[in-house]
Amino acid sequence: MVTVIDYGAGNLCSVVNALVYLGEKPSVTSDAEQIARADRLVLPGVGAFGECMRRLSGGGITEAVTEAVKKGTPILGICLGLQLFFDYSSEFGHTEGLKFVKGGVEKLDAGGLKLPHIAWTSIDVAEGGRLLRGIKSGEYFYFVHSYRAKAESKADEAATATYGETFTAAVEKDNVFATQFHPEKSGEAGLKILGNFLAI
Repeated sequence: MVTVIDYGAGNLCSVVNALVYLGEKPSVTSDAEQIARADRLVLPGVGAFGECMRRLSGGGITEAVTEAVKKGTPILGICLGLQLFFDYSSEFGHTEGLKFVKGGVEKLDAGGLKLPHIAWTSIDVAEGGRLLRGIKSGEYFYFVHSYRAKAESKADEAATATYGETFTAAVEKDNVFATQFHPEKSGEAGLKILGNFLAI
């Protein structure tokens, strides 16, 4: 069973509906014990990095997620969920992240393009990954963000995208997976990615 982490930061309906469409019966919870023993975890993210980290920490969810990751539980971060996996963010001041992936989150240097970046944007896919299996470079996905992550190691990047600057669009590191874009809002290609995660 896949468990969707609910820390009170946003609407989870689109993620849950996509998982149900794929034949899952997701559990939605903020209970730390249930999160720690889950088979698979999904961490959606909406809002500001610092506030989300405070919500995670306040409910004991940070410790539960960290425990699950350490024991090898597959976890998928979506949008801000990807950013939370990194070492820190500079959004509204410096905030420490979950530190699953080396690197940081800074404001997107859009080079004069409009922020937030709300658009269908193509990605460049790294070879050999499990999360993006069957997805080709040039496929378009739905992005909504003003801050971006950059992984220190190219080995952790499952995909990149460019909007003014090139940034980490997807992460794959051992049992940690994430997308900056919204797979649940990205049509058949997005459902393919969710299906890949469920098969891991």
